[in-house]
Amino acid sequence: MRVVRRAKVEDIPSILELLVQVDMVHHNGRPDLFKGPTTKYNAEELKIIIGDDSTPVFVCVDDADDDKVLGHMFCVFKQEKDDSVLTDIKTLYIDDICVDEKARGLGVGKSLFEFIRNYAKSEGFYNITLNVWSCNPGALKFYEAMGMEPQKIGMEMVL
Repeated sequence: MRVVRRAKVEDIPSILELLVQVDMVHHNGRPDLFKGPTTKYNAEELKIIIGDDSTPVFVCVDDADDDKVLGHMFCVFKQEKDDSVLTDIKTLYIDDICVDEKARGLGVGKSLFEFIRNYAKSEGFYNITLNVWSCNPGALKFYEAMGMEPQKIGMEMVL
């Protein structure tokens, strides 16, 4: 049985390992943009992020071994207030999601996503958003299977 819960400081070493996995997916797909292997946050930054209620981090663990992090999801609360064009909706932005390479295909990502969908609804968010790199078609397929649809498309021209 899997459990999704808020991340704790004790989870930081496992989260750092997962962040390297995320970076390497991006590095392998776009080595022109992503260094590898590295992490986007260090342990001190993670302590701050984990302790901030506006940037909750959730982890999926096996309830038999609460210390074994199988996946994580970094979230950010967003809301444009008094914008001349945009409405004042509350958005839950998924900044980072990763399932440990050894646990992929076992439903960990689905557990994380279903948890965050229920969390967002209960907290009064209008929508959930995220960015996905086109060099990661597996992630795109997963998000579509979870019911997500394209909101906007970023484009580039490498010179």
